[in-house]
Amino acid sequence: MSVTVRPVAAQDRSAWDILYQGYATFYKVDQTAEMRDRVFGWLMDASHETSGLVAQDAQGKLIGLTHYRPFASPLRAATSCFLDDLFVDPDARGSGAAQALINGVAEVARTKGWAVVRWITADDNYRGRGVYDTLATRTMWITYDMKP
Repeated sequence: MSVTVRPVAAQDRSAWDILYQGYATFYKVDQTAEMRDRVFGWLMDASHETSGLVAQDAQGKLIGLTHYRPFASPLRAATSCFLDDLFVDPDARGSGAAQALINGVAEVARTKGWAVVRWITADDNYRGRGVYDTLATRTMWITYDMKP
């Protein structure tokens, strides 16, 4: 399957919405239409830190998405990139879309001079981790969440 990666655009709204709902369902996150409206608004706002890429097949159908943003790394005195979301339509898994999306973010990072692309995933996301292990180095860091 031929996969093309490009920045998300306004005309992608409906297909992006379906994919992003799939992502929320995969991670068992309750997500409302208002939440998706907010995130898509961020993606369409050039002044917002969050950006996105989409993957499309040879027929132009959107089959995947990723969102990313810069973050400061004071210890390294550098700006790096955090890949927040990555989702590929279950019917398109194995197509190379995940690799293409991650490599697309890496290309953005190279262009911007960002030091590293970082992301987290669920421990039980074995299929995703199988892809990630071929593209990046798993770190020793453990992640914590705290409600303010």
